[in-house]
Amino acid sequence: MSALVIVIIVVVVVAVIGLALSVRIVKQYEQGVLFRLGRVVGVRQPGLTFIVPLIDVLRRVSLRIITMPIQSQGIITRDNVSVDVSAVAYYRVVDPVKSVVAIENVAAAIDQIAQTTLRKVVGQHTLDETLSETDRINVSIREILDRQTAEWGVVVTLVELKDIQLPESMKRAMARQAEAEREKRAKIIAAEGESLAADALGAASDVMMAHPLALQLRNLQSLVELGVDKNTTVVFPAPLMSTIGELGEFLAREKAGATSAATAATAATAATPATAAIPPSPDAAANGSPVPAAGQ
Repeated sequence: MSALVIVIIVVVVVAVIGLALSVRIVKQYEQGVLFRLGRVVGVRQPGLTFIVPLIDVLRRVSLRIITMPIQSQGIITRDNVSVDVSAVAYYRVVDPVKSVVAIENVAAAIDQIAQTTLRKVVGQHTLDETLSETDRINVSIREILDRQTAEWGVVVTLVELKDIQLPESMKRAMARQAEAEREKRAKIIAAEGESLAADALGAASDVMMAHPLALQLRNLQSLVELGVDKNTTVVFPAPLMSTIGELGEFLAREKAGATSAATAATAATAATPATAAIPPSPDAAANGSPVPAAGQ
């Protein structure tokens, strides 16, 4: 009896060990690729599954989306600017058999092909295109990766450029360019404002020419605006052009008066006869007679 009990115990232990070795659990986000004596015999769905110990091998493959960072790559753009570009890619396995049989390590392979594709695509664009057309670059990289990884049972769902590092000299040049662009826009806006203001002033001057009292009302309004802050200085604005005209007339009158006075003085001096001394004769000098003046 003791030998029979021992045999039963051994059989039970072997059965338990065999059952433990044959039981496999496939999670909901996985699928199992079953190899029997080295050959693929099928795919096991999520749940509890059994294999033949020492004969079958079950490889679990995750079907979830995997996030893969692409290391920063030193790239020279088409316009010969050196930049460092890093990205991130998202992919998932859609065919577990191909991902196990067609390639040894699908994650490492996608990482390497993503780096070379990133360098190739960015190198075909200029710096401005790389900075402004990231969406188109992302789509180009994803399409190339999709064609390469289709044989591996993998689909690349998304590729995004994550960071673009520029040289310091290029950053300074771009800053100067942006500053010059903003100054240009500021000057254009100021010129447009001056043009609009000139048009408005021209229209206002036409109205004031048609209605002279409008200028006086505008002067009164200016006085009211000056008196809001209780200023001690009172300013009386006057029409500038009329003031300049009156000043010019005053200067012309003064100049004309001065010229008339100078002309009169010159004429009076010319009309007065000059008195000339006549030397006395010897007889008159001897007799003591007075010498007549010229013109008597």
